[in-house]
Amino acid sequence: MTTSPELPLSGSKVLIGISGGIAAYKIPELVRRLKDLGADVRVVMTQGGKAFITPLTLQAVSGNPVHDDLLDPAAEAAMGHIELAKWADLVLIAPASASTLGRLAHGLADDLLSTVCLATPAPIAVAPAMNQQMWAAPAVQDNMALLRRHGVHIIEPASGAQACGDVGAGRMPEPAELREAVVALLRPKPQILSGKQVVITAGPTREAIDPVRYISNHSSGKMGFALATVAQQLGATVTLVAGPCQLSTPYGVERVDVISADDMLQAVEAVIDAADIFIGCAAVADYRPQKVGSTKIKKNSESLVLEFTRNPDILATVAARKKPPFTIGFAAETNDVVNYAAGKLTRKKLNLIAANDVSDTQIGFNSDDNAMTLLWHDKNNELQQRALGRDSKTAIAEAILTQANQLLNNATS
Repeated sequence: MTTSPELPLSGSKVLIGISGGIAAYKIPELVRRLKDLGADVRVVMTQGGKAFITPLTLQAVSGNPVHDDLLDPAAEAAMGHIELAKWADLVLIAPASASTLGRLAHGLADDLLSTVCLATPAPIAVAPAMNQQMWAAPAVQDNMALLRRHGVHIIEPASGAQACGDVGAGRMPEPAELREAVVALLRPKPQILSGKQVVITAGPTREAIDPVRYISNHSSGKMGFALATVAQQLGATVTLVAGPCQLSTPYGVERVDVISADDMLQAVEAVIDAADIFIGCAAVADYRPQKVGSTKIKKNSESLVLEFTRNPDILATVAARKKPPFTIGFAAETNDVVNYAAGKLTRKKLNLIAANDVSDTQIGFNSDDNAMTLLWHDKNNELQQRALGRDSKTAIAEAILTQANQLLNNATS
């Protein structure tokens, strides 16, 4: 008889606090995802949170009563906040409104959620969600700085379209991203990259044609963001240089947003001196228009001819440094994948390359899954390769980083 492996969050007790915000509709899915990993989940709601989603919904998906009363007569000795505070292994407030963040930052305790946060010895994480202008307000940012000093874990909001019609930072991360943050806080991975500085590029670049139009590609940035997430979980200090993409900043990662290939190169060169590992995962445009129109190009003829010039090769530039970091490249190909990747590995003098077939729609751009073939040269300069079958991009990222760490250790031993 075989036994199933233990789930990542087996035995973990997660208390989710829901404050007022439209993003509360995402929390039932988060609860389900956490329970799928073995967690026991309980929910505390503020009065504002109850205006957006019903306690009955959360009770149904969690399998536990939902709490909203500071002095609950049904609780032991009517001290429900103390019971919950002692019960939790982690308190996650999602969505965390500006009001709730202010209460938490200044130690106020005028409802059940804020009181639990004062009374718990468990780590606290917050996932802010609000209008982009509210998020940028000096008072909110001062409160965030205070929370950081108090040791509260901040799950940074994403940018994008908001329910109010605005566009900007303030969107709560998706349930899958919140789940990864919970796993990272409660079940830290072996710190094999502790003390290492890792720089990663991710996403597409945009090369302007005129003030309105640009040339880009279909890269979503998901693979690079997965690498940043896992590298941080493995103990590295991570800088993520990201082209235009609508993904939340991975927990604990420093993010630098860029637009063009030139922007990306400048951002990389600003941090690369301290890097132990560089991962060029971005889909950088090979060419850019030689001339960029200062005004919108009008539709005055049946055809339009553009002249292009080569963009800088960021990966080759890093690998050619006098003292390069351990350099990992990617080869996104549509045919003859391994041969093209092997040529790129040698030509650009990389330490490791990960090749994938982007013509396969199940593992290509925008997919949550991937499959890779890793290639490198051993100490005898013999080409080695390792196939990584289809799996989540998070699992693929962990395999790539584990292989890189092994090769890096072999090279220095």
